[in-house]
Amino acid sequence: MGSVRDRLWQALARTRAVGRGVLERWRHAKHPWHGWRRWAVIAGEATAGLILVFAVVNLTLSLTTFRGDHPSDRMRHELVALWHSPPDGESLSQTGFISLYGQALGAEPSADRIRAYVSDKAADDEFLLDHLLIDHIVQRFGRIDRRTLPVGVYVGAHALGPDGLPFVPVTKYLAHYLLFPRHAYILVVPPQGPAMTFSASQAGKFDPRADHPDELRAEIAPFDAQAYDFPSSGQALHEMTLITRDPRATTWAMDRLTAARDRLADSGIRYGLLAPNSNTVIGCILEQSGVVTREQRSTMILAFRAPGYGADCD
Repeated sequence: MGSVRDRLWQALARTRAVGRGVLERWRHAKHPWHGWRRWAVIAGEATAGLILVFAVVNLTLSLTTFRGDHPSDRMRHELVALWHSPPDGESLSQTGFISLYGQALGAEPSADRIRAYVSDKAADDEFLLDHLLIDHIVQRFGRIDRRTLPVGVYVGAHALGPDGLPFVPVTKYLAHYLLFPRHAYILVVPPQGPAMTFSASQAGKFDPRADHPDELRAEIAPFDAQAYDFPSSGQALHEMTLITRDPRATTWAMDRLTAARDRLADSGIRYGLLAPNSNTVIGCILEQSGVVTREQRSTMILAFRAPGYGADCD
């Protein structure tokens, strides 16, 4: 029979032989077309291969980052949250919230209990904020504020995906696990008043009637159902990073974000896929505020899944 090690080496050798055979057949395969049609096929194959590589990389990142000490629990949380997240504009069912939070929080937890739960999850600075919890808080308490989220400044990132039927039941899974882009934003929970989001994107995202819809703009708005970054079915899972718990920093952060929004409105910068884009703005604000260094900003894992995040601020 041979040792286990010998059998593993034999299996590896067979796998390599099969791989080499497939590669040789692909190299010498004859396309039935010639001229521009042949090159069009080759270009299509190269594009499909590039998309596959990006999908594999993003799946690897999705399954290895922000997983905490209990990755299996994190996976269950993600899948249940995605399954029960309703399409944009539809109300959340109580069944979905109980399925995910019933054991930890109960059917109708108090605001203090929710805040304690989120604070515990944010103890390591990184945690998951999902549509089910946010929608439940808004339905129960009217808005997001210090009653249910710990006071502080956060950076959030969510997958880009559609919000409406008929595509979203499938694409919300693809967007989270396979598609590459992430949209970053800043969330400020002050000691008084509603939680506020700073989001940068194309002007047309905020105002369809904008004179220059492709210009880069920022908006500061309450974290509610009308906010651009409110979790919806296409953006149901938000990977959050707690920047600071200092209550004094929230006032300072709002002043900085307001100034950044005004500067961006006067700049006339056109939105770009790689840079500058919305994630470039978020990264530059963090760097210029002294929260992270340029080296840290350029090497953060978010740079790989939120294109432009590590781009030059100049």
